[in-house]
Amino acid sequence: MADLQYLIFIVIILALIFDFINGFHDTANAIATSVSTRALQPNHAVMMAAGLNFFGAMVSTGVAKTIGAGIVSSPNLIDEKIIISALIGAITWNLLTWWFGLPSSSSHALIGGLIGAVLISVGVEGLNWGGVGMIIAALICSPAIAFVTGIIVMNLIFRLFEKFPPQFINDKFRKMQVVSAAMIAFSNGSNDAQKSMGIITLALFSGGFISEFEVPTFVKVMCAAAMAIGTASGGWRIIKTVGGKIFKLEPPSGFAADLNSSCVVFGATLLHLPVSTTHVVSGSIMGVGTAKRVNAVRWGTAQQMVKAWGMTIPITAAIGAAAFFLVEAVF
Repeated sequence: MADLQYLIFIVIILALIFDFINGFHDTANAIATSVSTRALQPNHAVMMAAGLNFFGAMVSTGVAKTIGAGIVSSPNLIDEKIIISALIGAITWNLLTWWFGLPSSSSHALIGGLIGAVLISVGVEGLNWGGVGMIIAALICSPAIAFVTGIIVMNLIFRLFEKFPPQFINDKFRKMQVVSAAMIAFSNGSNDAQKSMGIITLALFSGGFISEFEVPTFVKVMCAAAMAIGTASGGWRIIKTVGGKIFKLEPPSGFAADLNSSCVVFGATLLHLPVSTTHVVSGSIMGVGTAKRVNAVRWGTAQQMVKAWGMTIPITAAIGAAAFFLVEAVF
């Protein structure tokens, strides 16, 4: 029992580290557009995003249950060593992509790490393939949906404000971006922090520390706080990529991207589906850029990002599988 408690403690620490990294890795999602258009000062934007990430993380646990109970066929087949290995895979990939300034998905990383660790330890029967398919479908479809709806939202703004002078439009939308940035920060917290909640709850449930798969309040608070602290630390490498290297944002397009992204992400949260806020925001920016002019989007940067997205699950699965052998040898 002492060994089990020790392993649970390691799971919780690693999950909170993952949440912290997720916070500064994904700060760009909430503030890149408003910072790049100078609607918000960078430090003010980061602190606002941190606070709203925390409150957003407290509103629901549906995504946590999908992550914790939807990927594995039975929690009884999963032990703490598997979860530790999955977290090592996800954390490693997040740090690598942060270092190179690539807006990769923490969600993909965590799911890939868990899939790899389960496959190498339990085998194919350890995975709930229907749940895995649903989660991956949501992760793949969400940026495509954001791209299409981004085009629609931006075209609506063009139609509604085409007769107004550019200076007037920029001034008004720069103020409105404060609201849209707050919306995406809140929705980001409502979806992303739940992934660590689901992992910790899975460990507690499989270890017999809780009798039903319900996220304890202390887990919600810890994960929300870890993500908020990570967000407050900033993630300037990725902010530069999202804010300026995909499409030159102006206040109307920045507002459209944030508004569109927040609706897509929060809609997924209400459906208990984990999505990548990074991918949704990037898809939205590509969409609003395309609405202005197809060649206004820097498709070379977009192509690099999509390649990183495609590599995330296979690479983190491989790291998670390799980490399992290391964890087995150590513990």
